[in-house]
Amino acid sequence: MAGIYIHIPFCYQRCHYCDFYKTTQLSKKPDLIEALTIELTHRKRWLEKETIKTIYFGGGTPSLLTNDEIKRIIDTIYSNYDVDNNPEITLESNPDDLSHKYISELAKSSINRLSIGIQSFQDDLLKKMNRRHNSSQAIKCVQTAQNAGFTNISTDLIYGIPELTMEMWIKNLDQMANLNIQHLSAYHLTIEPNTIFGKMFKQGNLNTIKEDDSLEQFKTLIEWAKSNNFDHYEISNFAKDGLYSQHNTSYWQQKKYLGIGPSAHSYNIDSRLWNVADLYKYINAIQNNSSYSESEILSVTDKYNEYLMTWLRTKWGVNLNQVKNIFGDEQAQNLLELLQPFVKDKSINIKNSCATLSEKGIFISDLILSDLMLIQDE
Repeated sequence: MAGIYIHIPFCYQRCHYCDFYKTTQLSKKPDLIEALTIELTHRKRWLEKETIKTIYFGGGTPSLLTNDEIKRIIDTIYSNYDVDNNPEITLESNPDDLSHKYISELAKSSINRLSIGIQSFQDDLLKKMNRRHNSSQAIKCVQTAQNAGFTNISTDLIYGIPELTMEMWIKNLDQMANLNIQHLSAYHLTIEPNTIFGKMFKQGNLNTIKEDDSLEQFKTLIEWAKSNNFDHYEISNFAKDGLYSQHNTSYWQQKKYLGIGPSAHSYNIDSRLWNVADLYKYINAIQNNSSYSESEILSVTDKYNEYLMTWLRTKWGVNLNQVKNIFGDEQAQNLLELLQPFVKDKSINIKNSCATLSEKGIFISDLILSDLMLIQDE
């Protein structure tokens, strides 16, 4: 089983925190749609006849696509790939794009999962992040989608935002509970250098939240998830009733995926491929049948580090027996020894030969990984 990711880079405006590749040049949308269908046709052998279990429209803002444009892309996938009988097909969306008419059209399409970028229910913070929607639009679009028949809805929230108080954060989580959604992705704000927030921070015009406050917001998130029957199955992701994001879970479980569009990445266990992060270069290369991507063959060290980085993020953790089977007895023993300090300080739990992050370990996962990963092949 494998997945296909479609990157739609268009945005009406740039969010101040976002570091993904995006562009406001919406006039190029017809050219991009054409290029995506061509790339899908060209890449059909890359996954070696794997059955496609998930299709994910990410961005950018995929909800800027019309229903006909979405259908054209999905039809191209079905024409060139072996698609599962019941694939998960996700569309990332902004609340202000999800009008009653648009949602009604989506409900009649192949899209069966919505991922809605709410980020906050505080209008002042939404403006600070340069989001296009307001709180009332966010609430209304979820309710409209539910009324239209969508039963697999994921929403995004951001915590660790400057000026986000604990009272505000609790209200955000309570509003999520009231909306009765099936999945929540909650991310701590990261100040990336090339974003508006990054430039503001460098100029001294943006204060960051205190680390203790971030930790308290995270702990509150964990307790809220438990109280509301959400399974914390990955560092930033929570699901009810086993409705995990199948597509993202395939990343963390190291299944093959194909990335289509500017800046998209692909992975097939042995190699990684990435497209040029430039809309015009991507379209021109497709039109002129020239190269628009680079690739690398993954070394044993790369594969080992990939295994740690992905599996350790999840509730399933790193299986030490699997490490032994894939990378050998010596590497498995070395990993076990490296884990001991984290087991001792209760950042890592080991049970049934699986090493998983504790709640304490989740918050320092980057530090743990930096101590566990290999630097070079032995």
